[in-house]
Amino acid sequence: MPLLINLLALVAFQTPVEVPFRVGDQALILDAVVNGRKVSVMFDTGFGGAVDLSNTINVGEPDGTARLRDFVGELDAQTVKIKSLTIGSKSVDAAGMDVVLSRPEDYSFIYGQHCDGIMGFGVIKNNVTEINFQKQKFVFYPNSFDISTRTPDNKKTFLVKMLPLGTNAVELPVLTPNGQTLTMALDTGNSFYATSHRDSLERVGLWDSGKDPKFTTMAGVASGAVVSWNKKMANMTIFGVPVPASTWDVIDLPSSSAEADGTVGFEFLRNFNIIIDYNRRRVWLENWTSKVENDPPGDLGISALYSSNSRSVVIVSVSPDSPADVAGIKKGDELLSIGTTDLSGLISYKKLRKMLLGPSGSKVKLATSRQGSLKRYELERKALVND
Repeated sequence: MPLLINLLALVAFQTPVEVPFRVGDQALILDAVVNGRKVSVMFDTGFGGAVDLSNTINVGEPDGTARLRDFVGELDAQTVKIKSLTIGSKSVDAAGMDVVLSRPEDYSFIYGQHCDGIMGFGVIKNNVTEINFQKQKFVFYPNSFDISTRTPDNKKTFLVKMLPLGTNAVELPVLTPNGQTLTMALDTGNSFYATSHRDSLERVGLWDSGKDPKFTTMAGVASGAVVSWNKKMANMTIFGVPVPASTWDVIDLPSSSAEADGTVGFEFLRNFNIIIDYNRRRVWLENWTSKVENDPPGDLGISALYSSNSRSVVIVSVSPDSPADVAGIKKGDELLSIGTTDLSGLISYKKLRKMLLGPSGSKVKLATSRQGSLKRYELERKALVND
């Protein structure tokens, strides 16, 4: 009998475990149980930790702190040690893992699915893990599963070697048309196609030093907001995949790491079934959609932020020649409503940004106030891309 039990345990250990997930608006959402509490989380390979939840969710008493850093700044957060963690039927060894407790964020609105927080790369780092977008499931393989022995055809399947950088991210090469290399992380938590930095693009000759973009907006990160813009790219090779044309998001600040140039995000990655083997430093990509390019989002040319002083949403910039500029909207105007949504209360930048963006050619109604004078508009979104 003991021999039979051992054999059954060995078979179970060698059998892949499948866990379903849902695809929301530019995000991958899965269900988990953390310290006995059921939660739905956005899976983010760009977050090197384990779990980040709203501090309103009770997963235990805080017992530590963590310092989080991005390219805008740093912030401290309380943490709770993870005593138990399961994803579907997959039990995760949570030794050394923490839950980071953050300020509440309206993730459910942002992703179009119920979501309580974020699950990071630390949860799968020690597993050979497949993110199968085609069938919307994770596959956790035994560590004996070796993708490095596969031969890709470099048309539909690609085998990429990780760069010898970082300890909590999958850093892979992106090649420019002139053969320069950008170091970019595989980041399912980045809702855009790809995000890089002004100084990184200047270094490899993809942006003229000192040149200001015509169309700009604001990008929201954990510690604040920063100026960004869309940039059209031609003939890039992203993680070994030739991409004739794409539109990237460019951040007007240096990266938080001297050895990283940005991240490749959800809009690119969702076209692939991805197997990550961090210990062997390999990533397998299978293009199941036959698509690698992206369509730039439609925009109005407005950046707006909630002001705690005036307790209103204030327009902080208007891009020249944008739909908002042509309509006469000005910097300093208060933004009262977008569509049928009233903006009289506190609202996050990410939520605002989602309401302003949409398919190119779609229309949206706005109401603004300038020195107490109400103005109403119906604007058509356009692709505001810097060549």
